[in-house]
Amino acid sequence: MQKTIEAIYENGVLRPVQPLDWLEENHRVTVTVTAPDQSRPLNGWIGGISDEDADTMRRVIDEEFGQVNPDDWK
Repeated sequence: MQKTIEAIYENGVLRPVQPLDWLEENHRVTVTVTAPDQSRPLNGWIGGISDEDADTMRRVIDEEFGQVNPDDWK
């Protein structure tokens, strides 16, 4: 059986967020860990922007795209 679960890494141990009732005690498993990328992709680029400026840009884009008439693109 294969399942994807969410876990928290603390004190050197992966702790599942939800109980693993479907898994037998002492059962050996294979774990693949995917950690979210917390890097700032624009950091270090010429013209890189701050988190505050990026948030402002996202807000403006969201507001403006809400005003686009899809028929204008036909």
